[in-house]
Amino acid sequence: MTNWRETLSDRLDSLFDGVFSWLLEQFDPLTGGFYYARSSVLDDRFTPDIESTSQAINILRRHQLLDSLPQTMKEKMIAFFQMRQDPASGYFYDHDPNMKKDEVMVHRALHYSLNSLKRLGSSPLYPSPVENQVAPDYTKSLSSYRKKWESIDLRNSWRGCDLLVSSTVYFAQIDEVTQREYVDAFSEFLVEKQDLETGLWGEGALYVQLSGAFKLHTFYRRYQISMPNQDRIYQTILKCLRTEEAVDMCYIRNPIDLLSYIEPDLSEAERREVSEITISNMKRLKQQDGAFSRELTTSPKAPNVAQVKQGEYYPNMPEAVELGLGLKEGDMNATTQATLIRKQLHRLWQIESKSIPANFWKGMAEGKLCDQKEV
Repeated sequence: MTNWRETLSDRLDSLFDGVFSWLLEQFDPLTGGFYYARSSVLDDRFTPDIESTSQAINILRRHQLLDSLPQTMKEKMIAFFQMRQDPASGYFYDHDPNMKKDEVMVHRALHYSLNSLKRLGSSPLYPSPVENQVAPDYTKSLSSYRKKWESIDLRNSWRGCDLLVSSTVYFAQIDEVTQREYVDAFSEFLVEKQDLETGLWGEGALYVQLSGAFKLHTFYRRYQISMPNQDRIYQTILKCLRTEEAVDMCYIRNPIDLLSYIEPDLSEAERREVSEITISNMKRLKQQDGAFSRELTTSPKAPNVAQVKQGEYYPNMPEAVELGLGLKEGDMNATTQATLIRKQLHRLWQIESKSIPANFWKGMAEGKLCDQKEV
């Protein structure tokens, strides 16, 4: 390994000191869920939520800790998701009543919950929304799905693409033949809407457009479809990293995840440049509690609407679902992204990630937090 890789790797790993102690403090043994932030734990108005718990599972999985999860903790986490499934519809809901009004949150919760239960070696208790015949009407035909996609405003690429890709959550719940038809139709729709100069979709600042492309890449990755015009996307990523300020952890994670998916032929100089920019940006979001915040000044109270200014292109935006107090503190949304950035940077460098200390869960069982280097 060259010296610059060793130096960058050490700088990156040092940013994770305290992360796993923080993570364990977010766990609620009563419900089996994880809180969004420290302010969430300390305020009775907040409870563990589906997204934060799923994101905590992703952190554990990325650091080879999920397989060794203590059985009692695993059972609690399984029960957390199962108890949040509505028997009549098959959807998964948090306690905040406003969550049901946010289409993206409902779709994300369904996707997160099904994936988390699978990773925990379990399954939902009740049939899916498609099986219960309560999925939205637009899922019943290609023409109605197309009308749904056409109706989505892409003037804020991030929010618009989030709405687009979240509508495809139902693809996984239908028969293979119909699923293939829907996947092909959505792929063709995206080709029509793509900007051939930038390789992106919709409008907004470059980081907003890249965040929209990141949302869509999850569809391409899931169905093993090659994202069109990857060379243009790559050039736009480089331009954005070099010229724009990353004020949100999503702006740091999304380009790296896109690069990992595209796998361009980076020169060593470009690889170093991208890594330097990314690590420097991450450092700005590291908080005193050990975790990372979504934004430079604060951890947003409601991370699912943080990308949209109030009323911007979406006059019927539902009331925000607040998960924390919006303090200058780490949050689960940003911290799970940070662990993915680390994984993708190591993949970019083609090096093995260091493992977590073997006594991590032993320390938890004894009521102690891991006091060793945690990456």
